[in-house]
Amino acid sequence: MRRGCAAAALLLLAAACGSGGDGPEDGKVTLTYALWDDVQQGAYQQCADAFQQADPGVTIKITQNAWDQYWQNLTTQMVSGQAPDVITMQASYYPQFVKNGQLLDIDPMVKADKVDLTRYRPGLAEPWVKDGRRYGLPKDWDTMAVIYNTKLAEQAGVDLSELTWNPADGGTFEKAIARLTVDQNGKRGDEPGFDKTKVAVHGIVPELNDGSQGQNSWGNLAVSNGFGYIDKNPFGTRYFYDSPKLAETVTWFRRLIDKGYAAPYDKTSSLGIDAVLNSGKGALGITGSWMIRTYMESTEQKFAFAPLPTGPQGRKSAFNGLADVIYSGTPHPEAAWKWVKFLGSPACQDIVARNAVVFPAVASSSERSLEAYRAKGWDVRVFVEEAEAADGTFLLPVSDHGDEINQIVSSALEEVWLGRKDAQTALTAANQQVNALFTAN
Repeated sequence: MRRGCAAAALLLLAAACGSGGDGPEDGKVTLTYALWDDVQQGAYQQCADAFQQADPGVTIKITQNAWDQYWQNLTTQMVSGQAPDVITMQASYYPQFVKNGQLLDIDPMVKADKVDLTRYRPGLAEPWVKDGRRYGLPKDWDTMAVIYNTKLAEQAGVDLSELTWNPADGGTFEKAIARLTVDQNGKRGDEPGFDKTKVAVHGIVPELNDGSQGQNSWGNLAVSNGFGYIDKNPFGTRYFYDSPKLAETVTWFRRLIDKGYAAPYDKTSSLGIDAVLNSGKGALGITGSWMIRTYMESTEQKFAFAPLPTGPQGRKSAFNGLADVIYSGTPHPEAAWKWVKFLGSPACQDIVARNAVVFPAVASSSERSLEAYRAKGWDVRVFVEEAEAADGTFLLPVSDHGDEINQIVSSALEEVWLGRKDAQTALTAANQQVNALFTAN
């Protein structure tokens, strides 16, 4: 970076960090910042370096753990009073932490520093407000798409650009999946003589152990089939997991296993779809924009993205965004706020954008991210087009009892995936348990 540009960047950073009541605390301060995505860690380290250069009194220490370990650690740390000062938060998890008084209300600081919430992509700031209190500033957003092995698609002669889907026969999406499935004798899933008991390449690798929201699998198709999760979002109190529209969708996914197009659940539930796709034993899956770099930098296979199939109610993608929140027990609330404000500013989100790892929440930074992807030769337009499509996205449900709902629905779905119960029976019973959580309050 040229000297003049560096000086300008520091001036911008100083403005983003603020002054006065948001200034340095006495002595040196070390803040811990928790992430779960190792792919993004480098970008946020660059943000930390820039922040520390502008304010040498504050040191940012980034900790990173994989998804499951991240939440296990955080729950334990919250109970013991040793949680990180600033935490990367997912919307479905944060209500429980709020209920326990473990997150700081940052609304007074947002208002005092006149943080412009309109700079974020619409829909990202609202879920982080509960009972008139704001608990996070948006950091990024994601939508969903089909990820596929380009060589296998070419060999099968399938076009994945404009797929249709319905729960009765699967539409052209199921036809493509069948064609992409190959048994050990070279017979495809749509050819006579196909042996579903000896499959070499499965047409689809669905992420069936995907919790109560199905963001990476059934959720998108269920909504395109007319399913709605909850009566109000965020913070509704009545779920609709007993919807026949959801049961139809779940049943369709189960039929893919029965037909041999997807592997049996008990043989793949512990594997990530990226591992299976990278092995060449699966042809396509559903993935989020946070996985762009993982697939595009694969040295084992060549991948590309296609739009989700269009269902009876149109094409629908989950739209989700993370935020940065402050642990209520932090000994350094002023410094933590400065860091959160910087994380949510164009100064940091432009840095993240240039790394081409995620779409930042700030709209202008998101455009820079798309430019960075283009510079790498990666065609990721489907994610942006989905985000901008009229009525093309839906917000994943945010409510109290997130952990309990996840356990109830996941257990019910596992019974379906393993062939022990039919979808409607399992989901109706699960929905009664879920809604009982709210009536018991």
